[in-house]
Amino acid sequence: MNTTIDSNKFHPNVFVQNLLTFFLNRQALAVGLVFASDSLLFGSWVAHIPHIKEKLHLSDADLGMTLFAMPIGLLIMNPLTGWIIAKLGEARACFWSAIALTLAICIPINAPNTTVMAFGLFLVGLASALINVAMNTTATNVERTQGISIMSSCHGMWSLGGLLGSGIAGAVIAFHVSPSMHMAVMAGLVLLITFLLQPMLSAIPSSSRTESGEKAGSSFVLPNLDLSIMIFIGLAVAMGEGAALDWSAVYLRETLGASSQIAALGFGAFSLTMTSLRFVGDAVLPKIGAKRWLQIGGLVGALGLLVAIFLPYPPTALIGFALLGVGCSLGAPILYSASMRVPGIPPAAGLATFATFSFIGFLAGPPVIGFVAESFGLYYGLCLVAVMLLLSAALSRIVKLF
Repeated sequence: MNTTIDSNKFHPNVFVQNLLTFFLNRQALAVGLVFASDSLLFGSWVAHIPHIKEKLHLSDADLGMTLFAMPIGLLIMNPLTGWIIAKLGEARACFWSAIALTLAICIPINAPNTTVMAFGLFLVGLASALINVAMNTTATNVERTQGISIMSSCHGMWSLGGLLGSGIAGAVIAFHVSPSMHMAVMAGLVLLITFLLQPMLSAIPSSSRTESGEKAGSSFVLPNLDLSIMIFIGLAVAMGEGAALDWSAVYLRETLGASSQIAALGFGAFSLTMTSLRFVGDAVLPKIGAKRWLQIGGLVGALGLLVAIFLPYPPTALIGFALLGVGCSLGAPILYSASMRVPGIPPAAGLATFATFSFIGFLAGPPVIGFVAESFGLYYGLCLVAVMLLLSAALSRIVKLF
């Protein structure tokens, strides 16, 4: 019996059934499209970071400092996300934060100076904090009410959005379309998607209260040891994502001398492998085990960055960022779900606390890389992330995911 189970645990039908469950479920797909819309904007924006860096004559440190406006916005908003979601409900929180994000993302690309750019990124941070918690909570509501696993697939949709965003941006750059025009069109598209999704999102039951009577708006709690370890692992994974998002294009173009079109593919290579793994993650994780994957993922992600660093050529760097995507692929789905199951911590509070710190890693990681790059070179900035991923792999051996 055991032999039969082992030989068939990765049968293609398992993956097909998992994908059909996600894509044929209207509510699950609606939530997934919120994830995709969010990263579609980010994927579009990051491809133009080299452009705005050159336009405003920014050094690596200047760029890093300006990018830091986004995590500042996140830090200010995140303690309020639980209260806002409790007042609005998850569906309306997704709706209004998506609208705010589409408007805010158009400011940095049109900024005439670093002050306006920082203000725009600050607003992006505010909106990103709210939509991040709202859409993950909505995904858990669908899982809870329908008895299905969709978290990894939802994060796969986020990766798919980033892949499409960076791919379209690469084509836009190749045809010399104005970055401002490109971002305006993408923002308009996401606004349209947001309005179309609202009826389906509103039909998803809200977790206004859990069975224990805890308010869904409960947010932020002092982490215990288990949650603290999860947070560190999440920080490392998020720094890997942030490095690919904000620095892959800069690294390929300025450090390795790649063309603008090739540089835009850095985040695309990362997103391609991340997307592929996340769409099968809900079927794979029960077979491999979440802890084992966190260990493997940390090692593979670090290896990818080391390939990009020690084989400094555009083709090998693209392979390195692709490996980084593999390593970071399932960390967020695993940890978002696990943060809601920590004994002694209310589920909503665990999710909000983990989301706060992991998203800080996603947004604050790139500025930190910028500071290191200014002093020692971008190679060392990326090496810092590789070390973080190696540490996360070690800590994954002792973390309790419950």
